[in-house]
Amino acid sequence: VQLQASGGGAVQAGGSLRLTCEVPRMITSVFWTYTMGWYRQAPGKERELVASITRDHGAKYADSVKDRFTITRDNSKKRIQLLMNRLKPEDTAVYYCNARDENDHWGQGTLVTVSS
Repeated sequence: VQLQASGGGAVQAGGSLRLTCEVPRMITSVFWTYTMGWYRQAPGKERELVASITRDHGAKYADSVKDRFTITRDNSKKRIQLLMNRLKPEDTAVYYCNARDENDHWGQGTLVTVSS
């Protein structure tokens, strides 16, 4: 499973970014079956779940990002997005796209840097 993540960058606190993860080589009927998500890993910390979304668009969020981040998926385009608003310096991390069936599949990370 090849996951292509994009959209990271540097932003000041209070700003916004949108991350996108696409799965171009997967057929739509297969993409639909995966639970998709975003994880992040800050320096010196373990990777943690940020948000996930099921095939039926059921979303879960880490408490630290609730009411600030929104995860969406477009099954026809085989992609998910993470809209991050009101970013904080503690959101600085490498963000990883994840696709889950019986296994976890990971994309390359995309760096998000939030300055105070």
